[in-house]
Amino acid sequence: MLMTQMPDAKSPLKIGTRGSPLALAQARETRQRLMAAHGLPEEAFEIVVIKTTGDDRAMIAADTPLKEIGNKGLFTKEIEEAMIAGRIDIAVHSMKDMPTEQPEGLVLDCYLPREDVRDAFVCLDHDSIGMLPHGATVGSSSLRRRAQLAHRRPDLELVEFRGNVQTRLKKLEDGVAAATFLAMAGLRRLGMEDVARAAISPEEMLPAVAQGAIGIERRMADARAEALLDAIHDIETEHRLAAERAFLATLDGSCETPIAGLAVIEGDRLWLRGEILRPDGSEALSDDRWGDISDGAAMGEHLARDLLSRAPKNFFDWR
Repeated sequence: MLMTQMPDAKSPLKIGTRGSPLALAQARETRQRLMAAHGLPEEAFEIVVIKTTGDDRAMIAADTPLKEIGNKGLFTKEIEEAMIAGRIDIAVHSMKDMPTEQPEGLVLDCYLPREDVRDAFVCLDHDSIGMLPHGATVGSSSLRRRAQLAHRRPDLELVEFRGNVQTRLKKLEDGVAAATFLAMAGLRRLGMEDVARAAISPEEMLPAVAQGAIGIERRMADARAEALLDAIHDIETEHRLAAERAFLATLDGSCETPIAGLAVIEGDRLWLRGEILRPDGSEALSDDRWGDISDGAAMGEHLARDLLSRAPKNFFDWR
């Protein structure tokens, strides 16, 4: 990259993000990695907060279900519009929020090293899902988590539960629910791991596709952003997400779809697990695949098609 293309205090690289504490932590991590990779000062980067449809405070406080607010792009649409308009240069996203297709002119080809993929069990009085009393109320805005819980513990009362970490803890203290779930990755990035009573193994609850991964989106024609981001891109995360997101894309997954998936690299092989569920937890289908790392996307597609072929005709009638 030519030195004249490097961002500086007068012409900073503008980093778009949501305004939640976790989103800001992810944007700062991205900035720190860019500073370290290129020997640039903090002033060469400007963090720009953009409110998205999914961030409406009134709807969060009312625990309005995500599916009633919108569908794909709930936490990304306004940020991507700002990038297309040139108000920001790159956008930092939680990859589990990202649709599998980007708007024309935008590309998502930079991932930071992936964090802990597990779900966190958050509860004031009990140490695990299994210890929750019969009929206990559990809160979650994730259809995937709710379907998995309903499948494993059909006795539990499941309610809509939204907000950041602090908001959810206050709701637990107020008795809205006995327990909830967060991503371990988010708690770690916020330095709040102690909030989790326990981390739930993927064997007990397979996580959301791309959970724990940060992706950085840019304009396809922006050579400066491309060169800057190339230096912080993590290739292992790219391979893992290629498999998981191909699985999701083939299933046409969205915020309204209970789908779980996780790819792990062991040596020179990739292990992909996937699960689809009815929202009420009455039925779940799962399987896995082993293959070459470079075949991840094809594995994801094949696994999805196999599960679709095994699903009863009315399995997706709720869509």
